Amino acid sequence: MSGRKEKARQLFLEGFNCSQSVAAAYADAFGIDPETILRLSASFGAGIGRMRKTCGAVSGMFIIAGLETGSVIGNDREGKQHNYEVVRSMADRFREKNGSITCQTLLGLRQAEKSAAPSKRTDQYYKSRPCLRMVEDACDIIEEFFPELAL
Repeated sequence: MSGRKEKARQLFLEGFNCSQSVAAAYADAFGIDPETILRLSASFGAGIGRMRKTCGAVSGMFIIAGLETGSVIGNDREGKQHNYEVVRSMADRFREKNGSITCQTLLGLRQAEKSAAPSKRTDQYYKSRPCLRMVEDACDIIEEFFPELAL
C-alpha cells in the first residue's frame, strides 16, 4: 500500500469525508497546507454535500487531477480539453472498478438523503459502507495516472 493511500485511509478513519481524505493525502505534493485542502474538499463529501451525487472519493480524485493538469489560462481550450480527458478517463477507470461514480448507487440507496446531517462514525458505520474502499481505489487511480505522486 502506498504511503499516500495509507494516509488517505487514516484520514478517513479519523472522521474526514471521502473527498477530504483523498485530496489531503496528496496536498504536500503540491505545496498546499493541510487546512486549505481540507476546507477546499470539504463540500464534496457524501456525494457533494450529502446529496449522494458524485462520490466524494471521486471528487477528491478530480481535485488532484485539476492540480496536476488543470489549465490556469482562461482561453486555453487545449489545456481544458486535456484536463477534461484525464478526468473522464479517471472516471471511466473508477467506474470499471466499482460500477458507478455516484455515491447513491455505490451505497445502494434507493433515494437521496433528505438530511444534511453526517452519519455518526462508528465501527458499524465503517463495516456497513464501501467508502474506505472507494478512497483506496481513488488513490490507486491517481497513482496509476500520475505515478510521480506515489510515495
